[in-house]
Amino acid sequence: MCNISDIKLISTTVRAQAADELRDRILTGRLRPGDRLDLDSLSAEFGTSRTPIREALLELSYEGLVSITPRSGMSVVGITPRDAVDNFAILAALVGKAAEMATERITPDGLAELAELAAGIEGADDVVGANRRFHRALNRAAGSPRLLTYLRQAVRVVPGNYFELFPEQEQRARREHAALLEAMEGGDAAAARALAERHVLAAGEALGGWLASQHAPGRPPAP
Repeated sequence: MCNISDIKLISTTVRAQAADELRDRILTGRLRPGDRLDLDSLSAEFGTSRTPIREALLELSYEGLVSITPRSGMSVVGITPRDAVDNFAILAALVGKAAEMATERITPDGLAELAELAAGIEGADDVVGANRRFHRALNRAAGSPRLLTYLRQAVRVVPGNYFELFPEQEQRARREHAALLEAMEGGDAAAARALAERHVLAAGEALGGWLASQHAPGRPPAP
């Protein structure tokens, strides 16, 4: 029999899953600016009650992706191609700072862990998950809880299906990870920061360009 704590955990998990999925749809243009969001339809789709979906949409409204008004209901605010590039530019500044700080503070064991995680991306069944583990370890190596807080907020602009949209980016990412690790091993904090920033900016430019193609007149919504 589930206790209240278990019920709260399940509800939180459903809310988080719904928020992640709906955020990805907005960030990749599957949900477009002005699209209406119906609680009943979304609850049926996710197989849950209205409460976790309402909470997920409220979370997205705090992120500026959804509009909730008493009379008009809920609708997608969405992002423009320029928004996408700007979002990644902000993330790039944080990631670059994390790489710089990590280069100055990381231990030999930490470098070995990063190298292992980078190598693990090659041939991984879950490339997105493997890539996230590498970047999380890099960010933790910066040794700054405050910076980690900002990064957790900023990284939400990266769609969970990024590598599905841009499979060609996998090889580029691996090359850039290798160059970043080389800079870190050499203790070159400035180079590590520049490489990390460029890595994220390139991802933002790819997403911005893709969104621009989706926003072209007469273009059907993304699948």
